[in-house]
Amino acid sequence: MVIKNVNLEIVCGITSKLPETGQPEFAFAGKSNVGKSSLINALMNRKAYARTSSQPGKTQTINFYHINDTFYYVDLPGYGYAKVSEEVKAKWGKMIERYLHSSKELRYVFLLVDIRHDPSVNDKQMYQWIKAQGFSPVVIATKLDKIKRSQVAKQVKAIRTGLAMEKEGVLIPFSAQTKDGREEIWSLIDQTISIETDIQNE
Repeated sequence: MVIKNVNLEIVCGITSKLPETGQPEFAFAGKSNVGKSSLINALMNRKAYARTSSQPGKTQTINFYHINDTFYYVDLPGYGYAKVSEEVKAKWGKMIERYLHSSKELRYVFLLVDIRHDPSVNDKQMYQWIKAQGFSPVVIATKLDKIKRSQVAKQVKAIRTGLAMEKEGVLIPFSAQTKDGREEIWSLIDQTISIETDIQNE
C-alpha cells in the first residue's frame, strides 16, 4: 500500500470520550520500550511521526493516526513500566480496556513483544485480556535485527509457548531497521480494507 497522507487526528487522555471514527481501526499494544513507535513509523513510511518519548511510560494517551483518509492506526499506551505508580498503571489499563471494549471499528489488535526475551507477565496478561475482549491478537515479535538468524525459530517457539498461542495464531517477526515483517503486517491490513471496500461497493 502506498501511504499518501498521515495525520495525527485524535489524541485521547484518561478522561476523554473515545471517538466514533466510522472507519477501520488497527490497534497496537505493547510494553514500554518494545519498539511500538518505531513499528508504526515503519508502517507509515515516516521516520519520526509516531510520538516517541525519551522516558518510557510517559505516553499516557491513545493516539489515532488517520492513514490515506481511509483507516486508522491506534497507538495504545505502553504498559509494564516499573517506575510508574500502580494507580497510574490501573488508569492506563482501564483506558485501554475501555477502548478495546467500546470501539465499533476495531479490526485487529497487534500485540508487540520483544523477540529477544520470553513473554513477561504483563505480555501474557495483555494477550489473554485482548482475547477476553473477543479479538485474536496478531503477535509482532520486534527487534528481529538484534538476534542471529539461527536464534529466530527458537525465540518464536518460546513466545508462542509463553503466550499459550493457538496453532493458528499469527506471529510475525519484525525489525524496524531492516523492515523485515513489514509486508506481512501490511498484507493483513490490506486484505481487511479490500474486503470491506468490496462489500461497501456491492
